[in-house]
Amino acid sequence: MNSQAIARELRASWAFIERNFNFTKRYWKWELVFFVYTMANSVTMGFIGKGIEAFSGTKLDTSYLILYMLLGSILWGYLSILFEIVAETVAWERWEETIEYTFMAPVRRATHLLSTCGYAILYGILRSGLILVVVSVFFDLDLGRANFLSAAGILAVSSFSFVGLGIVAAVLPLISPEKGVQVVHIFQALLLMFSGVYYEIDVLPMWMQQVGKLSPATYALRGMRASILEGRTMPEMWNDVWPLILLGALLLPFGLVFFKRMEVWAKKRGVLKRSG
Repeated sequence: MNSQAIARELRASWAFIERNFNFTKRYWKWELVFFVYTMANSVTMGFIGKGIEAFSGTKLDTSYLILYMLLGSILWGYLSILFEIVAETVAWERWEETIEYTFMAPVRRATHLLSTCGYAILYGILRSGLILVVVSVFFDLDLGRANFLSAAGILAVSSFSFVGLGIVAAVLPLISPEKGVQVVHIFQALLLMFSGVYYEIDVLPMWMQQVGKLSPATYALRGMRASILEGRTMPEMWNDVWPLILLGALLLPFGLVFFKRMEVWAKKRGVLKRSG
């Protein structure tokens, strides 16, 4: 690809990111609803951690429990919004009635999808940061041992895996306008159950533990908690880092190729524009 083609793709990439931010501004009331819901869920998880000591009747490290629950809730909020935005790309195009223009535009599909992923990462970080600020008002968080550099590394590496999963899931609304989005939500709920968002996967039945080991969220949550709660470095968490790198290296290119193949199939079957 020559320099002019690269410049054209970069302009197109920024245009997709800007358009998605404009969507966010247009539907700011919905964004506010989802933000408040996620914030309330995170605060609830913190209070559950705080209440365990009162219910158990034994002396526990309440600060550790609160941070454990909050980290699970906030990180899952980031990963789930990343997954949802990417997975519902096609659904949003149909909703806005722009799907024909977007899919016939002289832009590489990888540029379109990766630009949406870039927006999702930026928006997810901003949203999670705001939730963390609000949550800190309710709880006296002890972050003295936190290794924020390692936490940022885990966040970055895990994003590739979830972007890849999101692109794979985006195929469902592409090939099934009637049921695709609902199946995406079911898949997301299964990830939540198997990945140990609010508990260690060791408490799950053995067969569920084996499934959980295939989820990038399992390693992202474990690595994030080790970074913040124990101050561990990336090399010390290599057992959680290398699966994230491997899953990201596999899922992202697979998702792009798979989406392109299914896009061709959808156009041949005439289901691209159909909304019901």
